[in-house]
Amino acid sequence: MTTTAASRTAELQQRWNAALLGTYGTPPLALVSGEGCYLTDADGRRYLDLIAGIAVSSLGHAHPALVAAVSNQVATLAHTSNLVINPKAVELAERLAALSGLPGARVFLCNDGTTAIEAAVKVLLRNAPASRRRFVAAERSFHGRSLGALALTGKAAIREPFAPFGFEVDFVPYGDAAALDAAVGASTLGVVLEPTLGEAGVIPPPAGYLAAARAACDRVGAALVVDEVQGGIARTGKWFAHQHEGITPDLLTVAKGLGGGLPVGACIVGERYATALGKGDHGSTFGGNPVAAAAALAVLDTVEHDGLVDHVATVGADWQRHLAAIDHPLFHGVRGRGLWLALEVTEGTAPAIEAAARDAGFLVNAVAPDAIRLAPPLILSAAEAATFTAELPAVLDAAVRLSE
Repeated sequence: MTTTAASRTAELQQRWNAALLGTYGTPPLALVSGEGCYLTDADGRRYLDLIAGIAVSSLGHAHPALVAAVSNQVATLAHTSNLVINPKAVELAERLAALSGLPGARVFLCNDGTTAIEAAVKVLLRNAPASRRRFVAAERSFHGRSLGALALTGKAAIREPFAPFGFEVDFVPYGDAAALDAAVGASTLGVVLEPTLGEAGVIPPPAGYLAAARAACDRVGAALVVDEVQGGIARTGKWFAHQHEGITPDLLTVAKGLGGGLPVGACIVGERYATALGKGDHGSTFGGNPVAAAAALAVLDTVEHDGLVDHVATVGADWQRHLAAIDHPLFHGVRGRGLWLALEVTEGTAPAIEAAARDAGFLVNAVAPDAIRLAPPLILSAAEAATFTAELPAVLDAAVRLSE
C-alpha cells in the first residue's frame, strides 16, 4: 500500500515509537532534506532552521564544501582506527591546537561533547593525588549524559538517578564569582564551566566571571576546563566563547558545530597536562575518523575563508537588537551573543511558542519553560533572521491561543 504524503509523518512516528527506546519521546517532525538554512519534512513542509540540530549544523544543510569533503573522503578511506596514523586526524588536531591558543596544546579526538568531557576528566584524574580529586561545577550546567560528564552536570533531576559517581563535585551558582572562589580549595582538582549556560536557557555570565574562575584556579593550582561544546566554532562571534574575556583555560572541549553534522569532538589539552595520559590510558575506535575529520576541516576552512566569525558577530548583534524591540505580553527580552540567543518568555509558555513557531515555518527550541533557544546555522543571513523577527508577534499570539 502506498503511503500518502499527509500520513507520512504519522507513520514514521509510529515506527519510531516501536523501534527506539523512549529517551526522546515522540518527535513532532520527520525531516527528510535540507538546503542552506531550510529544512523539509516528510509531508513536504519547509522550515527556516533556527536551531541547527542543537547548534550542530554550522554550515547549514547540504553545504557544497561539506558535501565535497565527506564524499571525497568516504570514497578514498572511510575508517582506519587509531592503530595507524590517519593524516586527516593529524591535520585536524594541528588546526584545533593552533586555534585554541593554548600553549603547547595536544588534542584527543573523539565523537561528541560527552566524550570530550570524559577525556578531560581522565586527563585530570590520571596523576591526581588522593588529596586533590574534587571538582567544582555550576548549578544548572550541562556537560553530557555519560557517567563522568553527568557527575559534573548541575541539574539534579537528570544527575541524581544515576549517582553515585567516581569523584565528588561541589556545585555553585553560575555567575557568582565569590561562591566559586569560596568553593575552590586545596582539594580542588579542576573547575569545569560553560562560557554560557546552554541547556539552562542560554544564560551568559556576568563580565569578569571566567576571569575570576581563572584566578581562583591559579590561587590553588587547580585546572580550569572550559566546555565549548555548544559555544565554540564561531557560535558567539569568536572562535571560542571564552575568548570574549581574554582568558586561557587549561583544557578546552569542543564538538557540535565542529563537524557541521558529522559526529566529532575534541579535548584540547594545554601544556601543563599534555602528557598526563600515556599509551592505553584512553582511546576511541571512531575518534578522529577520516570522514569526520574531513568534515571538521571543511567547517574550519569555510568559517575562515567565508569570514563567518565576523558575520556571526554582525548578524547576531543586529538580530538581537531587532528582537529586543518587540512588544508583546509573553516576550520579556533576549539574551546571549552572536547566533546563540534565547528569547525570554513568560514562565511555562515556551513549549507553546515552539509549537506555534513550527506551525509558522520556523524551527526553534523551548530549552527551558521560560526560554526559546535560537542557534541557527552560522550562514544565516540578515534577511532570513528578519523573517523570523517579523513573524514573532504573530507566533506569540498563536502561542496564547494554543495555551488557552
